[in-house]
Amino acid sequence: MTTRRDFVATSALAAGALALGRPRDAAAHTRLLPHVQQRMDAPTRDLLLLALDTAKRGGASYADARIQRVQRNAVFTRERQVLDVVDSDTIGCGIRALVDGCWGFAATPRLTSEGIQRAATEAVATAKANRIARDQAVQLAPNPSHPDATWSSGFTIDPFSISIEEKTTLAIAANTAALSVPGVRFVSTQLQFVKEERNYANTDGSVIAQTLVRTYTPMAITAVSADRSDFAIRDAVVQPTGRGWESVLENNLPVNAKKWAEEAAEKLTAKSVEPGRYDLVLHPSNLGLTLHESVAHPTEIDRAYGYEANYAGTSFVAPPERVLGALKFGSPLMNITGDRSEPGGCASIGYDDDGVKPEAFDIIKDGIVVDYQTTREQAMWLDWWYKKRNMPTRSHGCSYADSWSSVQFQRMPNVSITPGARDIGFSDLIAATDRGIAIQGRGSYSIDQQRFNGQFGGALFHEIRGGKIVGQLRDVAYQFRTTDFWGALDMLGGRRSYELYATFSDGKGQPGQANAVTHGCVPTRHRQQNVINTGRKA
Repeated sequence: MTTRRDFVATSALAAGALALGRPRDAAAHTRLLPHVQQRMDAPTRDLLLLALDTAKRGGASYADARIQRVQRNAVFTRERQVLDVVDSDTIGCGIRALVDGCWGFAATPRLTSEGIQRAATEAVATAKANRIARDQAVQLAPNPSHPDATWSSGFTIDPFSISIEEKTTLAIAANTAALSVPGVRFVSTQLQFVKEERNYANTDGSVIAQTLVRTYTPMAITAVSADRSDFAIRDAVVQPTGRGWESVLENNLPVNAKKWAEEAAEKLTAKSVEPGRYDLVLHPSNLGLTLHESVAHPTEIDRAYGYEANYAGTSFVAPPERVLGALKFGSPLMNITGDRSEPGGCASIGYDDDGVKPEAFDIIKDGIVVDYQTTREQAMWLDWWYKKRNMPTRSHGCSYADSWSSVQFQRMPNVSITPGARDIGFSDLIAATDRGIAIQGRGSYSIDQQRFNGQFGGALFHEIRGGKIVGQLRDVAYQFRTTDFWGALDMLGGRRSYELYATFSDGKGQPGQANAVTHGCVPTRHRQQNVINTGRKA
């Protein structure tokens, strides 16, 4: 039997021995055949239909049920050691029932006829109990049925088919490469994977089987000064993705880790920024977080109506009756869409937890707010707006639950900025800037509960003089009011500069739930933003 001590020692000795690239061994062929549900199996379908039938017999006008399995695997390493390997695997059924305009929900891990019937009965009873607190009956926007649908996220190598030894060896090889750079003393690499098998049915006639995979491989590299009085960190270098093990191979961590380590060592000796007004050129890896916090969260409709405040506050983009078609959010160059069908997106899905097939929709058009993120229930709240615009009243597919035991509610789709018409990129924006700062990667940040006043840092800062990079800076953070910041947008990259920024765990609700989300970004320039020095002491 191999003990954990033996395993750690073996992994460390094997560091650097891994040949990276496309898998060449015989087992590789099986890795290219990820487990994807081609069709829902008969026992699962029978249990889902039993749940719906039980709910309807109890008095539900509508019901849906999810039998969901969620697998997670994470490998944690630091320097040349494996710190931990964590696995979890859970399966069960969540049932939602609508009775007299009120929701009820119940869940069970007992996937038997008795367990399903008991949970469906509890969901109906909960809905009836909620009637006393009803202020407005729930109405659902129309949605076509999908009687035998399947969908899979676009992965080619199932990360759960890769051995722990291969994963840990890769991570330690990356750490070892970073540690070879003078001044670098600490390195941590994680490999995190999620696989969801979602089986769904509703009383509208939809029966849907889906398989989703997400991957995240964060690294943090720390350089320390010779006298150990100072340090600098380079992190946020690899983005989460809605893909599989193939994305890990493409990131080639052992090769890129040395470059990131050299950037950390250089950052250690960088000049501290002089506070003032600068033109900011933001790389997609930095803009993504700012977009997430200042645009994506405040355009969640439940926050706008004040029904949701947990984790991210409410919203200044409110009330909808006053801001839709009227609020100038940014410059005319600013176009923002929501889209849960974007390939590789962490929030991408074939059908949401209302049974809706998502499609791209405008949130901000030419700088003006035109829509919100909605579910079937929430789309009816904007029925007046859609009629005014001669648009169909339909959900934007934003219903999601992070587990079979969680009730679905509105979660963020992939919210992205539309590329500009000119085919330019990050270097072009720098070349067009006389005095500014180019920022890459995410750093510390803060934003108020209305999402209006913010302060954001970054991972890597470069001073721009006369259209050229003249060196690294440090201690940089930019402050803004959201509409001023986006109103100062005067240049943005084209389609070729479009990159996906993502977050692996975004919290909302009470009890809290987490979802993953991607933001498609291009580099942007924002004129004359206020920059402070975070290293100065009062």
